[in-house]
Amino acid sequence: MLVTRLELRDFRNYEAAELRLPEGLAVVVGPNGAGKTNLLEAVYFGCTGASPRTSNERELLRRGAKVARVVVDTLDDEAGHRLEVGFEPGEAKRLRVDGAAVNNLAGLDARPLVSVFMPERLELVKGAPAARRAHLDQVVAALWPARAGARSAYSRALAQRNALLGRIRAGASSPAGLDAWDTELAREGIVLMEHRDAAVEAVSEPFARLAGQLGLPGPAEVSYRPRSAATDAEGLAAELAERRTADLERGFTAHGPHRDELTLRLDGAALRAYGSQGQQRAALLALLFAEREVLSERRGRPPLMLLDDVMSELDAERRELLADLLRSGGQAIVTATEAEHVPNVAEDELIRVGAGAVLVAA
Repeated sequence: MLVTRLELRDFRNYEAAELRLPEGLAVVVGPNGAGKTNLLEAVYFGCTGASPRTSNERELLRRGAKVARVVVDTLDDEAGHRLEVGFEPGEAKRLRVDGAAVNNLAGLDARPLVSVFMPERLELVKGAPAARRAHLDQVVAALWPARAGARSAYSRALAQRNALLGRIRAGASSPAGLDAWDTELAREGIVLMEHRDAAVEAVSEPFARLAGQLGLPGPAEVSYRPRSAATDAEGLAAELAERRTADLERGFTAHGPHRDELTLRLDGAALRAYGSQGQQRAALLALLFAEREVLSERRGRPPLMLLDDVMSELDAERRELLADLLRSGGQAIVTATEAEHVPNVAEDELIRVGAGAVLVAA
């Protein structure tokens, strides 16, 4: 699945822009502040309906404009498709696929899988566990689309149990009702844990290998650390029952897969706490490329890679390696202030931007 064309209207610093993208590597080149990152964000927004940079989508609207619009044309082995995302503050986003309105873009065959590296994404390595859990669940959904609903099913059961805990604390319900929700939460939770464990097992070997190639000085590992020690639903239900008194005191469920952790380690030490900025960047790149490798092998659908200013902090050898990785399979868009930052870049791979305008476009 390829992105062949991008069209923007009033998105960030772009009043209007249109460009076609090559099948392999595209290098977006321009000075700082020209709109390189905004272009990557627009591709992501058009493919997913969300921003990888901000939860305040008003920031996406060009100053003085009322509506932002992104159009992405895609092409697979059988047909082309058009994804359209319109955003107006205070209104629901307008999403269309091939002219038909849809509620969301997740799981649609008409859009590519997308993997993004931006400075904000370093929170995936050094931030709170919630971001890593969410990312892991996205990997599960990408690898096994039929398993995409496991996280939602668990979240619904968790919300119901927490609501019941609140009613019990208020004297409006009996604690006996928790038995049924413990059973339901445990049933959904053990499935979610199994899916997460399988995803981490799939990416662990390529992550370790790629981390070494990208310059991490020592053995690197990614591991799944579930909060529960249970191996089946009955065991998880028993753990919940043991903690029921404490949950009633708190008013919420403090045990289960919603407290799991995904850890990235270098030479046995957590990169979140002890890794340098450069090591954290390399680890994130290794993780994203490991996921691309597994998706390519298992689904035949490598994600579109969006990498912002990734070459600037790498030495010449690592730049060569990263450029080879980017060209080794699938489509990728990478930004750079100078074309020379990307080894062996060809003229037909370049997209030049400046002051919110695409200067070279097909």
